[in-house]
Amino acid sequence: MEALTSAERIARAKRIVIKIGSALLVSEETDEPRLEWLAALAEDVAALQAGGKQVVIVSSGSIALGRKVLQLADGVLSLEQSQASAAVGQIRLARAYERALAPHGIRTAQVLVTLEDSQIRRRYLNSRRTLDMLLSLGTVPIVNENDTVATDEIRYGDNDRLAAQVASMAGADLLVLLSDVDGLYTANPRDDATARRLETVPVVTPEIEAMAGGTGTALSKGGMKTKIMAARAAMASGCAMAITKGAVNRPISALIDGAACTWFEADGDPHAARKRWITGMKSRGQITVDAGAVAALEKGRSLLPAGVISVEGDFARGDPVDIVGPAGDVVAKALAGYDRAEAGIIMGHRSSEIAGLLGYTGRAAIVHRDDMVMRRGGRR
Repeated sequence: MEALTSAERIARAKRIVIKIGSALLVSEETDEPRLEWLAALAEDVAALQAGGKQVVIVSSGSIALGRKVLQLADGVLSLEQSQASAAVGQIRLARAYERALAPHGIRTAQVLVTLEDSQIRRRYLNSRRTLDMLLSLGTVPIVNENDTVATDEIRYGDNDRLAAQVASMAGADLLVLLSDVDGLYTANPRDDATARRLETVPVVTPEIEAMAGGTGTALSKGGMKTKIMAARAAMASGCAMAITKGAVNRPISALIDGAACTWFEADGDPHAARKRWITGMKSRGQITVDAGAVAALEKGRSLLPAGVISVEGDFARGDPVDIVGPAGDVVAKALAGYDRAEAGIIMGHRSSEIAGLLGYTGRAAIVHRDDMVMRRGGRR
């Protein structure tokens, strides 16, 4: 089957993540935002939104912008200096995106994450829900690593892998890494005149990994190795990924018009990948529901507390649980929206009663439909 063009891929996508590195956003000569380039990128984002697409931007640049304000010397910064620079620079970074997108009537939001936010299921679910809400409201989330609080132990370390995790978290169809290279080559094209750019990569093999080499620029920590790691994560989550040059004005338009790139093919679609992820987990508990709840779940609805008969096990919010029907059959595998104690308190009650029972306003569903995989005829 003939490979899709970049234009066809983008036309079919509903949710797109764009990753922007420091070297693209911040001038190496002045340490100031490249406002002309950013304004052109905003035109691309506006065009994508006008085409009915939701856009998330993963952006570096806070440390590079902050160190100038703090007048820190060139060279490697200490952890404390990096965190201070990020705290100062993040304000400038968010303001730059806000000013670039506002003329197009686009609202922006700042989302700061660390590695733990994707590794701990409770945080993962919180982040996913927040991104979903922001995107449903027409906002463009600007995501960056929370360098102000992240230490070496909880850092992504590069925004290529962060972008892949955000794409997975957001259920994105496409991830576009705007880079200083136009794709993956069989060898370093700066050193080897015979190096050939790959148009598509269906699977990341050891041979593909061996092709990745080199380091980032003075402003960037990334290199081709981190991009391959990002590709592996994105592909597994059902998200296709492109590496293309970002220094041109309107780089997404250039990609649509046929700019050179390498596409890494998705393993299925985001919905199927999420189902595989949930299904593959070992259950930590059981939620038994009545026949009415089973009928509602089969229609694609969320599990409300009113339909819950009992809860068993020792599970926290975000842990995998079995949803069991009144006859003892497993009807679904899911991620719990409440922990064992909370679920026990609100079961059998209306969603409107949750705040009074728990003492705070919680979610309406014990399990959201997006966090559930239905089974057919399963029996414990």
